[in-house]
Amino acid sequence: MKSKLSLRKNLATGLERLRIQSASSDALLQLSLAGLFTGIATGVVIVAFILIVEFSLTYFLNIQPENFEGLNTLSRVLAPILGGLLLATLFHFFAKGQGVGIAHVRERLHHHNSDLTLRGFIMQFIGGSIALISGQSLGREGPSVHLGAALGSLFGKSLHLPHNTLRILLACGSAGAIGAAFNTPLAGVIFAMEIIIAEYAVGSFVPIMISAVAATGISRWFLGNEPFLSIGLVPSASLQEIPFLLLLGILVGIAAASFIYIVRRSSEITANWNLFKRYSLAASITGFTAIFLPQVLGVGYDSLNQAILGQLSLVTLIVILVMKLITSSISVGCGLPAGLIGPSFVIGAVGGSFMGLVLDQALHLPVESSGLYAILGMAAMMGACLQAPLAALIAAFEITANPNIIWPSMLCIAVAQLVTRQVLKQGPVIDVILQSRGLDAVEDPLTQNLQRTGVSNIMNTDILTINAEQFASIRAGALNISSEWLLLRSSTDDSISLFHQIADSDEESVTTRLSLIKSMAIDSRATLSTARAYFIQYDVEILHVINASNNAACLGVISRQQLFQYL
Repeated sequence: MKSKLSLRKNLATGLERLRIQSASSDALLQLSLAGLFTGIATGVVIVAFILIVEFSLTYFLNIQPENFEGLNTLSRVLAPILGGLLLATLFHFFAKGQGVGIAHVRERLHHHNSDLTLRGFIMQFIGGSIALISGQSLGREGPSVHLGAALGSLFGKSLHLPHNTLRILLACGSAGAIGAAFNTPLAGVIFAMEIIIAEYAVGSFVPIMISAVAATGISRWFLGNEPFLSIGLVPSASLQEIPFLLLLGILVGIAAASFIYIVRRSSEITANWNLFKRYSLAASITGFTAIFLPQVLGVGYDSLNQAILGQLSLVTLIVILVMKLITSSISVGCGLPAGLIGPSFVIGAVGGSFMGLVLDQALHLPVESSGLYAILGMAAMMGACLQAPLAALIAAFEITANPNIIWPSMLCIAVAQLVTRQVLKQGPVIDVILQSRGLDAVEDPLTQNLQRTGVSNIMNTDILTINAEQFASIRAGALNISSEWLLLRSSTDDSISLFHQIADSDEESVTTRLSLIKSMAIDSRATLSTARAYFIQYDVEILHVINASNNAACLGVISRQQLFQYL
């Protein structure tokens, strides 16, 4: 019995030490181990998510994944509409306000201390599966990112780790999700840094990399190690094609701006609609479009592959481009629980293939390959929609395993993003979704800096909790205590009073006096960003740090001056 109690005490002590150590932005070893666990868990969940979707399509709809063209006309109409109604029913009765998707992850990261819930995780897993199985015009990366991020957040919360650590674990799960879903570990890392936490902090790279490697390793174990698109080696663009590449970047930028604009408008128009109206609208548009164009159903990776291989006619390419852009952007704006990166790939690919074929077949201009233009359009569309150029470049490279696309992709992505953001004034689509909810999408650099460190890292621990008898003895001079700070807890209402013990000295003696200080309690898991907000909001000079799992324990104090010294 004594050994069990001793073991439990040692574990509690070790966990408390871990919490304090991980409050530092330099706790690399602890964060790396947590990132490894998050990556393994994320890999397992993403593999399960993919297999469930593919199994359901194969055995319930009797089609190969992405081959929605194999359904008859009635099934093409009913599948998305019934799926939309089922999703609306599910989220109406069981979600209880839980959001889903990449925008929700960003919202929880920036406005809720990276706190993602188990209910949200379950709703995203089930809702994402239904959306993909029923052929909604969306992708699987949105659900994947939410699932991975939620695993990181839930793991950190189970150990009561500080919020700055939850922030990193959320990014670890996001990176692992992209790596596992697309077999692109490096793109997962860049995605997490560029889109999720929106900063490149050196201290975050290693745990995020470890998570992406672990998750991708799990995915390769179960799903194989082939590139996401097996298209062979595509030749690179020649220097004389630079004007064509610039034109492709401009056209993709216009398409991306149109996509973002429709997302914004559909989100604004349906903001006050109930779930049944919103989901039914998006699903009905997709379903009725599928009567004459089944390629709008699902993500559309089969169409993407055909576009790269040059197997689609010019008319088919332009119709897919227009209708996929409309159905996917409306589905995103109406809040269906799936992702937008996959559809952006398809839109960019068919647009690039269309331009390549026009240049080659209609105008007889010297182009290396329409397939190359499809890949460049794919990368540029993702980069312009998310306004994450490096993530798009790395994703396109890893998905195709083709180094020849790198330099022309860089040119197309840069031009497309300039057109979307600077010329047509459309912000990143994730930011647009957040802004439609009345939320700030971007943190200022100072807040980002303070988010990386927990309050436990800089607090003054020279504090002692005393009772009323000890306090009376200290005031009477009958008891000497060396602690700088004294915390008196009331025995009646559990309120506290914080005293600063100040030493006054003269030539003959040293005396102490107690000064009552106005303070505010702050959770030991909080970041310095929260501490700064408390100082401003409550107009106090001192914050006393309470234990996250035991409110009776005060761990230390932070002064406004300490925070400024840290900065």
